[in-house]
Amino acid sequence: MALDQSFVGRTYPPTDPYEVGREKIREFAASIGDANPAYTDPEAAKALGHPDVIAPPTFVFAISFKAAHRVIHDPELGLDYSRVVHGDQKFAYRRPVRAGDRLTVTTTIDAVKSLAGNDILDIRGDVHDEMGELVVTAWTKLVARAAEEG
Repeated sequence: MALDQSFVGRTYPPTDPYEVGREKIREFAASIGDANPAYTDPEAAKALGHPDVIAPPTFVFAISFKAAHRVIHDPELGLDYSRVVHGDQKFAYRRPVRAGDRLTVTTTIDAVKSLAGNDILDIRGDVHDEMGELVVTAWTKLVARAAEEG
């Protein structure tokens, strides 16, 4: 059954703040194999004009996707998550994520489409710092595969 188009534009409340730690950034950089010293060495980050270490660009996926769970598990939407695959991901940064940031994510359903029996859900996560400034917007595309016949 196709997802309800009336959900387009629905916004979910901000998440609780997530405090970005140096160690989390270091672990993430190591897990993706990125040895950029700006991710692990405060002095290297300061030499580049940052107040502390910065996070790799995809770091924010962890908190934006966690926030998207409010959409995914919204019983009114009726998304069958057992049929979902990750279709796409993109980010638009205003500034890098830094150690010490306290970030919240407000999630909005940008689009609901149906294509060849598959439901396509575009979710936007606006990530703000504790001053309310937009840091990054993360877009996630999820595809709920059509149920098999029979």
